[in-house]
Amino acid sequence: MNQNRKNSYEFSGRVRYSEIDHRGTMTLPALINYFQDCSIFQSEELGLGTERLKKEQRAWVLSYWQIIVDRYPELCEEVTAGTFATEFKGLYGYRNFYMKDRFGKITARANSIWVFMDLAKGRPVRPEAEHIEPYGTSEPLDMPYEDRKIVLPGACTELEPFPVRRYHIDTNEHVNNSQYVQMAMEMLPGDTAIRQVRVDYKKSAVLGDMIFPRIAKEENRTVTELCDASGKPYAVVEIK
Repeated sequence: MNQNRKNSYEFSGRVRYSEIDHRGTMTLPALINYFQDCSIFQSEELGLGTERLKKEQRAWVLSYWQIIVDRYPELCEEVTAGTFATEFKGLYGYRNFYMKDRFGKITARANSIWVFMDLAKGRPVRPEAEHIEPYGTSEPLDMPYEDRKIVLPGACTELEPFPVRRYHIDTNEHVNNSQYVQMAMEMLPGDTAIRQVRVDYKKSAVLGDMIFPRIAKEENRTVTELCDASGKPYAVVEIK
């Protein structure tokens, strides 16, 4: 990978105790938070951050994740998270992410699709040039890109519903992206080693909503649908 991409943004950190699990390595939600923070930091530095978009009643809303993990960094390990846009097309923005260790070796990479939303009208809107040109674009990462659509297994098991809590909510007053992954992980056996996750975000859950989970397990993957009371999914999470 070319680590000096013209339009990439990076920040460095050290794996904290609060970011690890019982194995002593970074959790998947912590990795997602690094990626999410990285894109937020870039937007803030470009003058396209949360406060500006909030005033304009606009937001980039995550529509799809594909995250591949080669290795989870260990406690106290120095890491660098990076991101860059790969394309803007119509209502959508496409963005890659990566994490690398202190030797420059990639430990995780991700592809994502974002939709630009008019928050006042609650629907997608085409971004203006001022909302996209400052990011620029770079060539996509070398990774096995999967189709956005997550194929649902034939049979699933319904699990106990639970409410959206305050700690699930972000600045857009919606359930944060990483929280859906955390919810799906709660449905897995205790020591599952996750090497890839894909998430198809369908609609935003808000404080007071109830989540009705459905889970289906196949030989090499688990698919969790996090649904509303009528059975329509807020998000579909595939874990391998």
